Amino acid sequence: MDDKRFWVGFTLVKGIGAVRLRALLDYFGDAETAWNASPFDLVAAGLSPKLAERVVQARSTVNLDEYIAQAVKNGIRILTWDDPEYPSHLNEIDQPPPVLYLRGEVTPEDSWAVAIVGTRGVTAYGRQVTEELATVLAQNGVTIVSGLARGVDALAHNAALKAGGRTLAVLGSGVDKIYPPEHRALAEKIVAQGAVLSDYAPGTPPDSANFPPRNRIISGLSMAVVVEAGDTSGALITAEFAVEQGREVFAVPGNIYAPQSRGPNRLISNGAKILISPQNVLEALDLTRNVERREIRKVMPGDETE
Repeated sequence: MDDKRFWVGFTLVKGIGAVRLRALLDYFGDAETAWNASPFDLVAAGLSPKLAERVVQARSTVNLDEYIAQAVKNGIRILTWDDPEYPSHLNEIDQPPPVLYLRGEVTPEDSWAVAIVGTRGVTAYGRQVTEELATVLAQNGVTIVSGLARGVDALAHNAALKAGGRTLAVLGSGVDKIYPPEHRALAEKIVAQGAVLSDYAPGTPPDSANFPPRNRIISGLSMAVVVEAGDTSGALITAEFAVEQGREVFAVPGNIYAPQSRGPNRLISNGAKILISPQNVLEALDLTRNVERREIRKVMPGDETE
């Protein structure tokens, strides 16, 4: 796409996300025309005067060609809605991120994915469940999606890697700003067996406001969300997004007196599926023959002509 750099430009403007960019594209016809529009026309397209001013400021201070060249130099790929490599499951959700930045690779086989998210203060019970679940799913050709956070997230990524499977980490920062910093080595391993990705532009530091919105990407990439979490955990936000997106939600039942089990127990009472074993996730999502499906896809023709 010739105008990809202009999509990137809009990701650098705070306050412009999927809804506003879609409105700009509808109004102007393409990203280049929108990027170069006058403040008057930007306001006519639906932006507030303050946002229009931010666009003007961004295009006067950022050299988009240099910005993209630096990203490529750092091994960062850029995907938009219109790219064939853009994850198909993610494109199905309401308000998919217009631009994804990633290090590593997202493959068609990653459409068979399960998100495993949960508390940072993981219990011994939660550790056992997370590691067994991620291992068995990865061995069955299921990609594990999580958020690279401490606790359940890191356990899920590591278990998938040890099982020789694929895993995707969705960040609340730029893909060049790994958080927490002690997970930088883990992130590099994930890049080799999957991808680290974000809808935040390179250079964006981690910020508490960034993490809840990124959870819609975790659930959007996945066929299910599995949760062990406290009552106020961000994992519950991921579960809420999953329900809105029509995904299955599984919850790990736990001790009714344990703080880490309040969230999943409440999800179960509200209709989430009870996670009894990794096998019941595979069966519920029709993933029991996933390894065979992956092998078949490798040898199938790439298009109708073939």
